Amino acid sequence: MITFRPMTKDEYPAFLEYFVNDYACEIKSNYGESLHDSLARAKQEISEMLPDGVNTLGQVLMCIIVQSGKANSHVGYLWYKPDSTKRTVFIYDFHIFNPCQGAGLGKQSLRAFEAYLQEKGFKEIRLRVAGDNARARHVYETSGFGVTGVNMSKSITD
Repeated sequence: MITFRPMTKDEYPAFLEYFVNDYACEIKSNYGESLHDSLARAKQEISEMLPDGVNTLGQVLMCIIVQSGKANSHVGYLWYKPDSTKRTVFIYDFHIFNPCQGAGLGKQSLRAFEAYLQEKGFKEIRLRVAGDNARARHVYETSGFGVTGVNMSKSITD
């Protein structure tokens, strides 16, 4: 069974290390920036979005937990922002740890998250996924997410 719990202050540095590196690779891949510039941009953006880490008002950082008997295993992260007025949430990051991937935990986690949100009266989950992230797109599409737009860019410098 999949459950969620708030990320602790002590767990935040590991999340930050994973997220900054992962996001920097996405920036490099999608925008052609150098790794150095991509890392700087990723660090800047996360410091702006999560200025108070796990205690940032309006942002929710969770750990994804698999409960099996009496044992609990931390298998991933979920970062989202709820909008109570529109009754929507926007997922900023959803990650199943690499050694845990391929076992259906992503889809199970999304189903559990949907149920969790429905109990709280939310009506819609939104997210953005990199165009070249085929694995994530597959998980989202097979979980019922549909494309609502396409991000595009063009470099106009030499």
